[in-house]
Order: sequence, then C-alpha cells, then structure tokens
Amino acid sequence: QVQLVESGGGLVQPGGSLRLSCAASGFTSDYYAIGWFRQAPGKEREWVSCIDSSDGSTYYADSVKGRFTISIDNAKNTVYLQMNSLKPEDTAVYYCATAPDGYSGRYYRNTWAYEHWGQGTQVTVSS
Repeated sequence: QVQLVESGGGLVQPGGSLRLSCAASGFTSDYYAIGWFRQAPGKEREWVSCIDSSDGSTYYADSVKGRFTISIDNAKNTVYLQMNSLKPEDTAVYYCATAPDGYSGRYYRNTWAYEHWGQGTQVTVSS
C-alpha cells in the first residue's frame, strides 16, 4: 500500500524559505511521478509542481516558477519542494500525491491524474 507523509510546513515571514518533504513508501513500480498541490481556505486545490522519477523531468505552475524547486532523492524515495521568496498568497495546506510516470506536464496538472495522497502540511506566510 502506497503511503505518503509530508513534513516541513510551518510559519514563515514573507520573503522567507521553507523546504517541504514527501516521504513515499509501498510502491510496486520502479518509476512514478510525484506532484505537489496546495489548497487555501475556501479555494480549490491547486497544482504546484511535479517531478517524474523515470527521467527527472520537472514541471511548475506559473505562480511558483522561479521561486520553487522540486527535487527527488531516489535512494530515500523522498521528494522535496524548496520554496523561496514566499508570499502571503502561498499560504495553504500543501499535499503530495503520486501519479504514473511518463506523461506530459499538462497531464500532471490535473488532480484526477493522481492516485494516492498524503495528509498535507500547513504553510503559513505572514509577518
């Protein structure tokens, strides 16, 4: 059974940085994609970024491009989301989720592409 555990959320001032982690276990295939989504109160879940473990391809939403970096440690089955230059509008619960590998960035933008989800970690950007 696939399990995802997020960590690293917290309270940070505008302009600050946080690194989120998503530890994955229970995969039955060697390759997979992991995406990050976020959901602010009263808003729909929003795709943030995705990485494909088969070739290292990365994808970003325009709202975070240039500020966030996604990476993977295959030995640890852990995906990281380095978030820099944080803004109040980045405040949300951040979730990681798994999807099959080998698809396009446009595919990975959709919540329906993802099979398993973590429980989420809160990120609050406020002074």
